[in-house]
Amino acid sequence: MKNDYKTVNFENSPSIISAYSIVGNKECSGSLGKYFDMALSDDRFGETTYEKAECKMLSTAVKGAIKKANLVEKELDLFVGVDLLNQIISASFTARDFEIPFLGLYNACSTIVEGLIVSSMAISGNFVQNAVVGTVSHFSTAERQYRYPLELGSVRPPQSQWTVTGAGSFVLSNEKGDFPKITSATIGKVVDYGVTDVNNMGAAMAPACASTIVRHFKGTNTCPGDYDLIVTGDLGLLGSKIFYKLVQDEGFDVKLNHIDCGETIYDTVEDEFQGGSGAGCGAVVFASYVYPLLKQKTIKKVLFLATGALLSTVSSGQGESIPGITHAVCVENL
Repeated sequence: MKNDYKTVNFENSPSIISAYSIVGNKECSGSLGKYFDMALSDDRFGETTYEKAECKMLSTAVKGAIKKANLVEKELDLFVGVDLLNQIISASFTARDFEIPFLGLYNACSTIVEGLIVSSMAISGNFVQNAVVGTVSHFSTAERQYRYPLELGSVRPPQSQWTVTGAGSFVLSNEKGDFPKITSATIGKVVDYGVTDVNNMGAAMAPACASTIVRHFKGTNTCPGDYDLIVTGDLGLLGSKIFYKLVQDEGFDVKLNHIDCGETIYDTVEDEFQGGSGAGCGAVVFASYVYPLLKQKTIKKVLFLATGALLSTVSSGQGESIPGITHAVCVENL
């Protein structure tokens, strides 16, 4: 069922029955370090390249989520995979490890929630019973694709964010047990405020995040106080400030119950950098920290918005601005 704000309400709400996270050493040194399922001491994960390590991380996260769900591979009907590299090679190459039908998605760092939405629609529509969603990013692969070769040792400007080395995975099911459920979703619209600075992802993504959350509130007839937590993917410190202002201009105040995954995952000093980003950022924070709070019933209702900057080296090289997009899901204990 949908409304004019393009918010889907799931009559058959899919359950999130497990979550798994794996991160690099830098991510474990932050305030959330104790919550992750697995930490790497070597960002190459024993592989010869960072790209191969990224594939191995995603494969490990998917296997971990399936195991925690007490399922075996043949019981999975769908694998939705996500990463940031050209032609989503990390997800596609990881899919070779599994005998599961595969959908590869790309909406930059917002794709973890896009994957949850696609899987929820498939389960709610009774097309599949169990689906696994996995997403990954790696600092060392993203840097040389989107910015500069690591060997240059380029100085990072203070408005920049640090791509998270991490993979998060979730198993969704039509099982009606006592699990957190995805009850509604708002699919984002592409919003472009003309930001051209490829280091300033927060400013590029904040307008799209504001657009989606306002549409979600209006489409579900809710307000910020109806949620225990409002979790954004990776706006960072600066992006969060812009987001607050844009949402407040629409009559909503989200400051009291908002956390940003990019702002939370590292011990951030704003005049050095703005926090984390990357397809793995929102996934690992939600899987390791937010999902357990829901499962333990410490909190009841969460609005999870993943933010993405839809740029490429080609578009930036041609002087294009950076479009943003944000997708949202409501996850709650019924």
